[in-house]
Amino acid sequence: MSDLPEWARRLDLSPHPEGGWFRETWRSDLRIPQSVLPPDYTGPRNAGTAILFLLMPGQQSAWHTVRSAELWLYHSGGPLLLEVGAEQHDATTHVLGADIMAGESPQYVVPPGHWQRAVPRGDEPCLVSCVVVPGFDFADFVLGASTD
Repeated sequence: MSDLPEWARRLDLSPHPEGGWFRETWRSDLRIPQSVLPPDYTGPRNAGTAILFLLMPGQQSAWHTVRSAELWLYHSGGPLLLEVGAEQHDATTHVLGADIMAGESPQYVVPPGHWQRAVPRGDEPCLVSCVVVPGFDFADFVLGASTD
């Protein structure tokens, strides 16, 4: 963790399986029973979850899907390129960042089950939050093969 800036070390982040750094910051106490979830969920889920997620320059998250919708919220650093598509080969790139006049957006919702990956644009770290509803469970996470 010594390659992280001091402000990032203070966030107490850990390596994320898809790449980058993260820490879960919220897991709703409200549980949704499996009986009211779509049939592809394998059990009950928390109503929602949130993480801090950091990518350093030169890092990227691996292609992956999450069964639930995922809301990305930009916080600080350089812009983040977020590629999203029903399939990896038809992904569209969205730019998360603070410069709205340059076409950047402070948030983006990845539809349930869509492929996604993220990479910082430029030479600054990028800090975002990801909120998943119904809440994240590793049973709903699929890590894909790289297409690069």
